Amino acid sequence: MSFPPLFHSLSTLKLSDKTVFFRILKEYVWPYRCQVILAFLCMLMFSGALTILAKLMEPIINDIFIQKDETKLIGISVLIFGAFIVKGLGLYGENYFMNYVSLHLVMNIQKKIYDTLLKTDLVFFQNHPTGDLISRAINDVSMMRNSFTFALSGAGKHVVSVVCLVILMFYQDWVLACISFFAFPSAFYPIIRLGKRLRKATTNAQQDISALTSLLTQVFQGIRLVKAYGMECYEKNRLGTISEEIFKHVFKSVQSRALSSPIMETLGGIAIIIVVFYGGSQVIAGGKSPGAFFSFITALLLAYEPLKKLSQVNSNIQEGLAAASRVFALLEMKPFIVDKKDAQVLGKIKGSLTFENVSFSYLNRDGTRRETEALSNIDFTVSPGETIAFVGPSGSGKSTLLNLIPRFYDVDNGRILVDGFDLKDVTLSSLRKNIALVTQEVTLFDDTVLANIEYGKEGASFEEIVEAAKSAAAHDFIMELPEGYQTLVGEQGIKLSGGQRQRLSIARALLRNAPLLLLDEATSALDNQSERQVQKALNNLMKNRTSLVVAHRLSTIQKADLIFVLHQGKIIEKGTHSALLAAKGLYAELYHMQFLEEEILKNKK
Repeated sequence: MSFPPLFHSLSTLKLSDKTVFFRILKEYVWPYRCQVILAFLCMLMFSGALTILAKLMEPIINDIFIQKDETKLIGISVLIFGAFIVKGLGLYGENYFMNYVSLHLVMNIQKKIYDTLLKTDLVFFQNHPTGDLISRAINDVSMMRNSFTFALSGAGKHVVSVVCLVILMFYQDWVLACISFFAFPSAFYPIIRLGKRLRKATTNAQQDISALTSLLTQVFQGIRLVKAYGMECYEKNRLGTISEEIFKHVFKSVQSRALSSPIMETLGGIAIIIVVFYGGSQVIAGGKSPGAFFSFITALLLAYEPLKKLSQVNSNIQEGLAAASRVFALLEMKPFIVDKKDAQVLGKIKGSLTFENVSFSYLNRDGTRRETEALSNIDFTVSPGETIAFVGPSGSGKSTLLNLIPRFYDVDNGRILVDGFDLKDVTLSSLRKNIALVTQEVTLFDDTVLANIEYGKEGASFEEIVEAAKSAAAHDFIMELPEGYQTLVGEQGIKLSGGQRQRLSIARALLRNAPLLLLDEATSALDNQSERQVQKALNNLMKNRTSLVVAHRLSTIQKADLIFVLHQGKIIEKGTHSALLAAKGLYAELYHMQFLEEEILKNKK
């Protein structure tokens, strides 16, 4: 079976520049068209005032300096002051409105990215480094904002300024204006070539920044291991290698951007030499007044600066498009596991569960199915309120089986029924509302104890949270914390012990009060004392619920109503604890091995 398009690597999704550009305009700029229009009106104010200042050079030279007409001093001074006020207001308005639009662009895209990632299937996160996703959501979106602001705001302002000043130049002397600009079209070709080079360097730099973000995320999360194995120098060298690659690509982009300056400076120098030579000759010959010539040369010099900046627009656009391509590739991700059009909303279930000839295999990175099935022809039925345990060697498919119930993955063959409903025929949200999950690897957010427990039931009262904590044997240790329920637990609950983290996870599941409970090796990573406390909390949690338990320590599931033994994705034994021991199969072998290990440990102590 081929890899569904939504599971393709982000690097394989290529969107054309035209598609990206028009999507930005349509989806993120068009809703703020009023602000964009107001920004362009402010640009006109700015450019109009700039043109008036250039035009005022003519009466300043002719009437004040040559004719020495004192009556014009006040009037021209007032006009100059007014032009600067209008120019300042225009610049403020343009910055205000364009930044309003660009900041909303960043905010809306980041919201869309977050929403897209939250809806994306679990397999997507398994195939893409967290650092790359974070880099796209932050670094690439910020680069988009900078490029967008300059391209629309800067380019718009500079274009309007150049147009207004060029009109004045043609008004003063159309022949001289034509001569002034004959050289500038020759700059287009090298600037476009430089833009393409910049685009490639920017794309490579962004990829390297993603790699750096991924490395930092991994190292900071595994900092204890780094220190324990003395790998600081190794990690330092890894970061140094990536940093050097970033420097190389960023420096290439800086070089490409800087090369436009000597091109424009050279062409500008040629244009000004021609204007001075030709215009000066006309003034000397009496064909043009000094004031008109100075007004023309002022307009040319004022137009030259925005022309230089316009030469960088292509570079900014290429940088922005490189970042936007990576961002929109992420936004193209669509979940494969979605609700059917006629999916039913599942009410509170009784808790019966049936697997009918279920088979499942994982996907390789290249999109092909693995030859070995993770689960093969699984059949069983669980009645409401029963406790069912799954045991077996590592890699036998126990956790995979649990992951199919909330539809983290969809089965390849067969079907799973809950209260008689096929999982694919009910909505995901209503299905998952009926499920509580407790795993070996506890997930706690860098928030308060209260907020982490409340995650199981949004809007729960404080009394409900305390009751859940008491049932999970967590209330007493919570009250011993510096700020009780308002204590911050740190990232992944680093400020708490393993047993404390697990009991908060159980309290969260208790608060959810779901009829179907999934326990995935919830006590395997705990010491004996912590295990006893957590097991007591689990017993409270499992009361009056259908519970499916994946267990490593077989002593914890001896009271299960039924135990299934998995091996290489197949159920090879089933029965109660005593029946399986009597059968002297794989379960009995695993049990006696653990019993022997525990006896050895006791004797050592």
